[in-house]
Amino acid sequence: MISIHWEAFTPYSALLGGMMIGVSAVMLILLTGRVAGISGILGGLIKPQSNETLWRFTFVLGMVTAPWLYMATMGSFEFESPRGPLALIVAGLLVGYGTRLGSGCTSGHGVCGLSRLSLRSLVATGVFMTVGFVVASLLMHAI
Repeated sequence: MISIHWEAFTPYSALLGGMMIGVSAVMLILLTGRVAGISGILGGLIKPQSNETLWRFTFVLGMVTAPWLYMATMGSFEFESPRGPLALIVAGLLVGYGTRLGSGCTSGHGVCGLSRLSLRSLVATGVFMTVGFVVASLLMHAI
């Protein structure tokens, strides 16, 4: 059975975080003409192209340092996973593989594609969200 810890429900910080994601996606597309698809941005660092490395590196650096900046300004935060660090690493690698296989990720399709009313992004987001719910439910009840 899945339980919700209502005392950990933080709607204001979630809203602020969502707004920051939206603003950063808009800034990236306005300033560079690029969509904020994290798998594509990271993939572009692995196979660099000319004049593409600096903005990609800066974007990834911002994502990596953001939690540390949050902890420095707001204090620590708690994260708890019922599966442990190895399962999180394996899950992350599988998600990364899936984003390359599906030509996009939740940020590229779910945030940027849906806001541009892309039918392809609507289908992709529906598929990976459905598969994610099914797999998570099966794993939570089977293991």
